[in-house]
Formats: sequence, structure tokens, C-alpha cells
Amino acid sequence: MSRYDSRSGDPSSYRDRRSDSGFGASTGYGGSVRSSSSRNSYEVVESPRKLDLDGLTPFEKNFYVESPAVAEMSDREVEEYRLQREITVEGLDVPKPVKSFRDVGFPGKTLAYLLPKEITKAGFVEPTPIQAQGWPMALRGRDLIGIAETGSGKTLAYLLPAIVHVNAQPILSPGDGPIVLVLAPTRELAVQIQNECTKFGASSKIKNTCIYGGVPKGPQVRDLQKGVEIVIATPGRLIDMLDSHHTNLRRVTYLVLDEADRMLDMGFEPQIRKLVSQIRPDRQTLYWSATWPKEVEQLARQFLYNPYKVIIGSQDLKANHAIRQHVDIVSENQKYNKLVKLLEDIMDGSRILIFMDTKKGCDQITRQLRMDGWPALSIHGDKSQAERDWVLSEFKAGKSPIMTATDVAARGLDVKDVKYVINYDFPGSLEDYVHRIGRTGRAGAKGTAYTFFTAANARFAKELISILEEAGQKVSPDLAAMGRGAPPPPSGHGGFRDRGRGHGSGRSWN
Repeated sequence: MSRYDSRSGDPSSYRDRRSDSGFGASTGYGGSVRSSSSRNSYEVVESPRKLDLDGLTPFEKNFYVESPAVAEMSDREVEEYRLQREITVEGLDVPKPVKSFRDVGFPGKTLAYLLPKEITKAGFVEPTPIQAQGWPMALRGRDLIGIAETGSGKTLAYLLPAIVHVNAQPILSPGDGPIVLVLAPTRELAVQIQNECTKFGASSKIKNTCIYGGVPKGPQVRDLQKGVEIVIATPGRLIDMLDSHHTNLRRVTYLVLDEADRMLDMGFEPQIRKLVSQIRPDRQTLYWSATWPKEVEQLARQFLYNPYKVIIGSQDLKANHAIRQHVDIVSENQKYNKLVKLLEDIMDGSRILIFMDTKKGCDQITRQLRMDGWPALSIHGDKSQAERDWVLSEFKAGKSPIMTATDVAARGLDVKDVKYVINYDFPGSLEDYVHRIGRTGRAGAKGTAYTFFTAANARFAKELISILEEAGQKVSPDLAAMGRGAPPPPSGHGGFRDRGRGHGSGRSWN
């Protein structure tokens, strides 16, 4: 019995619709036809995925029914919509984007009624670009590559089709593992995904759990043993659960790799390969990344079959244009005094996120800030999960409006109203720079990022200038000179300009 029959009350249930196995005319990465547009320049590529389906129970994954309003869109209207929203698509038979929630066509009476209401209640006025194009792609049951910056709404772009997918599958039996598996690089991102999953899966009574390290295994084991349809996990802890036989991946038919680029950066490729090897080959796989380096593309070629590809904005690395970026050329020993002066200028009770390179540096600067009367707490990988959760709750509530962090918070940290991001240490890559500053300027809000840039960072100057120029930001003469290979300016030269004055001098925290 499918979940449509048992819970939604929709007798049609889509059970008589043939699943799209993806083994017909092929596009993308498996026996594929790739294109730079949606209609031409195709290149055939042999499929890397072994499709031995003997003994596997067939399942449904194509649920998309195009609404009349979408069907009536002309090719020109579709192209104009994509152009306005910087949507680029690749693949054969790419569905048209949906302009409104009512046109998405979630199957089942309950889902079709409740999901748009929940989306609207969450503050979305219309689908974001990745949702507008990603939903019809994912609902068709095809593999999907989605490239979009953080804060673009991509979590819902894969979660809502996941809920539809779960509702169409037979109900879990005792001993069954999950139907949907979402892999994420960090605990923070995994918890954030779970929060969204709980919010939007409640109407379908879909159970989920979050599997990550740094906390006791007991509660997670109990969740898995009771049976959950959706598991959100970091790779290491999930492998522990599999090795201990607390769950299995035999029923996974919908796999999501979120922030695949970050997972590769963190060295998770062997774990990802081990996990994917235990999942049936005819699964639906959705592969999400903010950037598209060669390593990510190579992994996608091995894991995906016949995919669509949707890119929001340019594939080239770029920063959110809603963020005002300031770069100050400093020496290493100037940093702390510059930080205090900056905080005095901008501190108005808003949330300020300060990034450091090392855990030790994070603790040292936090300790010094607190000794100087600033309300700062820190978060990094050496802290227990309970402490990390407490620090995040204090930061989100505004009780401690300054939080220092290593790159553990660069991705997956979704805190509303982070007004300022400060790069005390410049990160090890421009991708991490873009993700760090992306913690502000989210969901249509404006934000400001300040970056300390030293002689040791000079190798990044040229690429940083490109990011600043693409976003319409001013490039200081000192940074421009470094980009041309000139030595950094004398110590003490430079500084942030055009800063809004805050209430730093009147702070009362101890």
C-alpha cells in the first residue's frame, strides 16, 4: 500500500503511473546527451552506473503533471523567464519552470493543498529560481544537478519532491531503512535540513531523524530502529550506524548530496563512495553544489544517470550582490586593534559573525574580546555538540550578538538577521570566502562583509578582485596593486571606509 492510499485520502494515488526508470532516451551523464542550452550541442557520454536491477522491486518516481498555466507558456516566455532569473538548464526534454506555487502540481489532495500553504507561511511569495526550475525536474524522477549559491532556497527544492516521493512508496516494514537519504558535510547543515524537513513533512506524518557525530548514539539508534522515512546524515556517523547494523540503505530510492563541493573539500569522498555503493542503482539522485570544480563534476559523472542540470547565476564563482564587501589591507599584528575599532563603529546590537582560520585562534580572540567587554562566544569543531547548540541558540536569540567561528559555520548556518560578517583571517579558498560572507544578506536582506587581508593572502588578490568587481564593489588601490603583484602597503596604511556608525562606545556587556 502506498502512503497516498493510507494517509492522504487520494484514491488515485499515482500507483497506475509507470515510473520513469531513466533508461530510455538519455541525457546528461549516463548514456547521456549534454547541451549548453536545453536544445542543442549534444555530446554522447557512456553511462558509468551499473544498472543491474535483477531482484529489485520496481518503484515510482515520476509524479509531475504540468499545470495548464505552465503548459500554455510559449518557448519565448520560458526563455525570458529563465533569462530574467539567471536560470541556465542542460539536458533533453527539460520541463518548463513554474511561476507560482499553485502551478507546481504536488500530487495527492492533501499535499496539493497543504504544501503551498506551508510554503507561503514560511515567507515565500513565489518560487525562488532554483525552486521554479528544480521542482518540475525533481518531480519527474530524473537525476538532477543543481548549482546555486547558499540562501537560494535549494533545501526546499529537494525536500518537497522528497516528501512527494515518500508518499508514493509502500509504508515501511519493521527493519526497513529510510526511503530518502540526505547527506550533508556538517552537523549544523544537517540539523538545519532536519528543521525544514520536520516543518514541511508534518502534514504527511513523515518521520525523520538526523544522524551526526559529537553526540550520544542512543537517541539516533532508537529513531532508526523505530523506522524513519527520511534520514539526514553526515557521512562518518551514518557509516558507524551501518557497520553496527542499526540501519540499512536497501530501501533508499531518493538520494540527496547537499553541498557536494564542501564534502569533497572535507575529504569525505571515500565515505560517500562507500554509502552510495549500498544504494540501489536505479535510485533518483539529486546533487547540489554551490561551485562546480572538476572534482565535483567527476564524482557526479559516476553517481548520476541521465541528469538534468540547472545553474542559477553563473557557474563562475561569485558573491551575493546584496552583500556590501569591504577589504582592508593590514598586517597580522594590527588585526585585533582593527577588529575592536571596527566593532566600535558597527556594533548596534545586530548579530556579527567573525571567522577565524583555527580553533585556537577562535578561542584566543573570543577570550580577549570578552576581557575587553564584548559579548562574544565561539563555535568550532572541538566543542561538544551540546556546547555548539547552546552557543548557536544564544547567538540566534541575540543574547550574545557576536559569535566567532571557524569554517564549521561557513556553510549550513542559517541565522536570520546576521547583519555583519568579519573575516578576521582570510580563508584558504575563494569558495570559502563566498560562503563565509554568504551568512549575511540572506532571503533578500542586505548585509555587509569586512575582510582583513594580509601579505600572506596576496596569492588570492587577483581572484578576490574579480569577485568584488563582478558584484559591483569598489576595489581599493592597495588591493588593486597587490593584484598586480606589488608588495602590500606600509604597516598602518589603509582601513575601512564608509562604515555606518553604531553604538559601540556605549556597550554595557561584561
